[in-house]
Amino acid sequence: MADFTVGDEDFLIDGRPVRLLSGALHYFRVHEDQWGHRLAMLRAMGLNSVETYVPWNLHEPQQGRFHDVRALGRFLDAAHEAGLWAVVRPGPYICAEWENGGLPHWLTGALGSRVRTRDAEYLRQVDRWFHRLLREVVPRQIDRGGPVIMVQVENEYGSYGSDQAYLRHMAGLLRTLGVSVPLFTSDGPEDHMLTGGSVPGVLATANFGAGAREGFDVLRRHQPKGPLMCMEFWCGWFDHWGAEPVVRDPADAARALREILECGASVNLYMAHGGTNFAGWAGANRAGELHDGELQPTVTSYDYGAPIDEYGRPTPKFWLFREVLAEYADGPLPELPPAPAVLAAPVRATLPEWVPLGGVVDALGGPEQVTGAPPSFEELDVDRGLVRYRLTVPGPRQPYPLTAPGLRDVAQLYVDGVRTELGAQVAGPASVELWVESLGRVNYGPRLGEPKGLTGGVLHERQYLHGVRARGLRLDAFDDASAVAKLPFRAVPPGGPDAGARGLHRGTFEVSGAGDATLELTGWVRGFVWVNGFGLGRYWSAGPQSSLFVPGPVLREGENEVWVLELAGAAADAGEPGLALR
Repeated sequence: MADFTVGDEDFLIDGRPVRLLSGALHYFRVHEDQWGHRLAMLRAMGLNSVETYVPWNLHEPQQGRFHDVRALGRFLDAAHEAGLWAVVRPGPYICAEWENGGLPHWLTGALGSRVRTRDAEYLRQVDRWFHRLLREVVPRQIDRGGPVIMVQVENEYGSYGSDQAYLRHMAGLLRTLGVSVPLFTSDGPEDHMLTGGSVPGVLATANFGAGAREGFDVLRRHQPKGPLMCMEFWCGWFDHWGAEPVVRDPADAARALREILECGASVNLYMAHGGTNFAGWAGANRAGELHDGELQPTVTSYDYGAPIDEYGRPTPKFWLFREVLAEYADGPLPELPPAPAVLAAPVRATLPEWVPLGGVVDALGGPEQVTGAPPSFEELDVDRGLVRYRLTVPGPRQPYPLTAPGLRDVAQLYVDGVRTELGAQVAGPASVELWVESLGRVNYGPRLGEPKGLTGGVLHERQYLHGVRARGLRLDAFDDASAVAKLPFRAVPPGGPDAGARGLHRGTFEVSGAGDATLELTGWVRGFVWVNGFGLGRYWSAGPQSSLFVPGPVLREGENEVWVLELAGAAADAGEPGLALR
């Protein structure tokens, strides 16, 4: 057991000054069988700590139904075994380019802008969640023989709000539930952010990608004493679908890291290893300086340009960082762990079976609701997935434009069974189907928690169309392999009209020599992939990401099963879609 405290200028372990050299690694973005390797890579780079967020929505996907909260505890145990201290950032809001910033859809759907405030119902739900979550953290604190040395209060709150009563409640809640290690906040090094996000008596840290001296000068105006720390040194960045990839020069990042350390500060690399947004958990941003513009959904890969890439391999940035960090190490740095196994030989998958999308929704979707106005995803209890809305244009009436103001995020319109574009002229009577897909909920800024679906109704000219039948399909419905096996699959002849069509495609491939692999998709447009029931995440021909990471532990020797849920439908002249693992 040890005592970790915050001094006037330094962090202290049993009274001895220590510098935190930390790296962000999110346990929920790395296959559990590969935690050990990734943690050993952090040690080999010269780090002495690991930092992780905790996504509430992953662990409570439906209100009152907890899912593997113990994963956090197992990760902290793995960090301890690897010889690393741990910094825990439990939220409840985490940003992290994660769906809804980690807040459950059922919470934001009910409370809207009341989240992240002193609102009594919001605090009641947070208190209930933290009572369960902190069981994984409190027994693993350093003063009880574990690795946890610090716990964060909220997250970058100064970028969102100014409710000091809420922040004080969160700090008090952590203490009441047994957190005895130092608490901290983290915000951008700007006056309004530090003013809004800091808590008296709680260590404030700063987040930035460059300009350490200027950033710490601002922090010092708000906090004259206490150790300096960059809690998020953005050594890379994330990518959005349909945009150019963001790349940071390794030498530039290494110079910025050196500047932080030359200031006498501690640091947390964000990210040290980014990992993957498996199972469709990627979030989205809003464009513009005020983060209220067009939707920018985040890609499946969370490689982040990190020094340890998505596959766990060292990059040029890794070696430059290791060189810088070695100067601040207590002794020689460990050697790199053995690299994970990789797929021994390329293989191709065939997908000869298919179920139309309507059949998938009918079999795996939630109950159909009949309402006056279209219900939101939140009202249908859909976090990740899609909703089928059915309604009628009365008639007789002449053609008018059919529109869906407030659509979030993409829709496919069918009028009397024929694919049609929104805004097209539609005469009545007519039967209408609108298939709406979420591309990820906003994780940062004032549009956090905005609902998904037909949020502005459906208009025929200026008239709302009422009387809606809606059924949602959650992605976690595919976690039940036995339910998927019961779907009414039918054969698709090679090159047939159903190849690449909207729906669930099923096939197999043979592996000899399993290991990490890259799944390449050709001819598919947009959807999700599962291998042996493990959700690899979203694919989208919009780029810039063109393949998906397959963790080696997901594969098995011999026959493997793959499912592709195509939501857009491949073009008829694009050729037969294919899958290959390399």
